[in-house]
Amino acid sequence: MSKIRILPDRVANQIAAGEVIERPAAVVKELVENALDAGATRIDVDFRDGGRTLIRVEDDGCGMDRDDAQLSLERHATSKIAGAADLDRLATFGFRGEALPSIASISRFTLQTRTAGNDAGTEVVVNAGRILRVGACGRPVGTRIEVENLFHPVPARRKFLKTDRTEAAHIVQCVRLYALASPHVAFALTEDGRTIFRSPRCPALAERAAEIFGRRLGGDLLPVDAEEPGLRLRGLVSGPGGGSPTRHEILTFVNSRPVDSRALNFALIEACRDVLALNRHPQAFLFLDCDPAAVDVNVHPAKREVRFRSESAVRAFVTTGIRRALQGTEAVAAPDAPPAPGMLREPAPLDVRFGRAGITIDSPVAGALSPSGVLGAGNAEGRVEGLGWRYLGLLRGGHALFETGAGLVVLDRRAAHERVWYERLEAQFLAGKVQSQRLLLPFALDLDPIGAALLAERREFLNAHGFEISEFGRNFFRVEAVPAWMEPEDAEPFLREVLSAIREGSFPAKDRVLARSNLARLAAAKAVRLAGSPGELEMTALATGLFQTRAPHISPGGRPTFIEIGDAELARRFQK
Repeated sequence: MSKIRILPDRVANQIAAGEVIERPAAVVKELVENALDAGATRIDVDFRDGGRTLIRVEDDGCGMDRDDAQLSLERHATSKIAGAADLDRLATFGFRGEALPSIASISRFTLQTRTAGNDAGTEVVVNAGRILRVGACGRPVGTRIEVENLFHPVPARRKFLKTDRTEAAHIVQCVRLYALASPHVAFALTEDGRTIFRSPRCPALAERAAEIFGRRLGGDLLPVDAEEPGLRLRGLVSGPGGGSPTRHEILTFVNSRPVDSRALNFALIEACRDVLALNRHPQAFLFLDCDPAAVDVNVHPAKREVRFRSESAVRAFVTTGIRRALQGTEAVAAPDAPPAPGMLREPAPLDVRFGRAGITIDSPVAGALSPSGVLGAGNAEGRVEGLGWRYLGLLRGGHALFETGAGLVVLDRRAAHERVWYERLEAQFLAGKVQSQRLLLPFALDLDPIGAALLAERREFLNAHGFEISEFGRNFFRVEAVPAWMEPEDAEPFLREVLSAIREGSFPAKDRVLARSNLARLAAAKAVRLAGSPGELEMTALATGLFQTRAPHISPGGRPTFIEIGDAELARRFQK
C-alpha cells in the first residue's frame, strides 16, 4: 500500500496559510491589497480584539460576479496573471491566488461583492474551508469581506499571537503603510468601534504623510524627486540636524509596494551619512518606480522582500537622488565633534564599590578600586596600582598611552568606560537600587503603534530600572523621571533605542536576566561622555578600575579595551 497521499484541498490551504497568514495584520494586508487591485477609491478597515474575533475590509472597487466570487476561493485562482511571462510586467499587488482560500481555511469567512453590471450582489459564507452558503445579497458596488474567529481551526497558531494591543499595533502600522502608498485612496481605520484615523483622498504625498504620521514629522522632511531612464525616485527625507535614533522610521516602497530592501536602506544611509549626527538614522518615505521586469517580488510568501536585477545601479541612482535633494541645506556639525560646553561629563569610573553583599554608591572621585575593593586615590606618579603601568599621555584624545614592563599599552578610553559603566549598572539593576531623578519638565513620548504597544508591555520593566513612565493617551506616554546616571536630554533617544532592541528580540519578556543585561549594555554606551583633557589621576583611575571588572579586556559590545605592543614587536619594527 502506498505511503504517499495527496492532501485534501482544505488541509493544503491550512498549510499554505501558515506561510501567507502569520498574524491578523497579514489578513488585513492581503485584503487591502485586493481592494487596491480592484481599483478602489475608498477602503474601510474595522477590527476587534487585535483582529482575533473580527476583521472587516470594505471597498468600492469593481467587485466580482457570482462565478468569480466562488472561483476566488479556489487555490491559485487569480485574475492578475495568466502565465509565467506576466511576472515580468506585474502591475498589481497580488498575483499568486493564495490569500483568500488561505484566510477562508482558518476562519469563518464571509464575502459580499457586487459589480456595476449586476442588480444584486453575491454572498459566500465559508467556515474553516467548507462553503456553507452561496446566495444573493444587497450591497453597493464593491466588496466587503469579514473574517471572524481567526485561527480557530488551528488553535496551535493562536498560541503564537502576541497581546491584543501588539497585534492591533501591527494592523494599524500595516494600514498606515498602504494609506501612505496610495494617497489617491481614502482610508478609514476603526478599532473596537473607535476611529484610529480617517484620511480623505490627498493630492500629494506630503499631505498624506502629515495626516497619517503627524504634522510635525511631515513638515520636517524634504522632498525627493529624481528620474533617469527606467527609474524614478520620489518621497520625503529628513534634512540636516534631523533623523531618528533607530532605523524603524525608514519606509521604502517599490512600485508602491511596501518592501524591506537592503539596497534602498543602504543607499539612503550612505546619502545621509555626512548630514546626520553620530548614531542618528534618517527618517524617510521613499518610493522607487521602475520597470516591473527589473525587480523580482516573488521571492517571499509575504512579498515584503524584493530583488533588483541591477542592485548596484539602483543604489547609485537612489544615493545620487537623495544627495541632490539635500544639496543647499545647512550642514550639521561633523559626527565626531565634541559635545557642546556644559554637556561634557566623564563619569568617575569608580563611584561604585562592588562586593558580594551588594553595592555602595559614592560621590564621584578621581580614585580607583584597589585590589581589596576599597576606594583608593590615584597615583601621583601616574602609575596604575597593581599593574605597573606608567601613564604617558593621550593619543588624539580617544586613547591613553601607558608604559609597561613588557612594552606599550594603548587604552581605548570609551571602551574602558563602557566596561566599567556596564558592570556598575548591571550591579545596580541586580540589587534593585537604581536611583532616579525627577524631571522639572516632564516630556511626552509620541510613538508609532508598534512602539507604543511594546512600551506599554515593558513599561513596568523600565520603571523598575529608574524610569517613571505613564500612559498619556493613545500612542502617547509621559516621562516624569529618568535614571540618575542619565542626562535628561538623552532619555528620549535612549527609550527609542530600547524599543528598537525590543522589536529585534533583545529584551525577552520571559528572560529577565538577559533583558537586564542588554539594558545595562545599552545604558553603558549612553552613560559615557568623554571629557576633553583628562589628567594622569583620571587615566590611572580608569585603568585601575577597568581591571576590577570581570572582563577587563573587552567592552560590553565586544570591542577590545586595550592593545599591548611588546618589546619584541617594537624591536622587530625597528629592525633591532
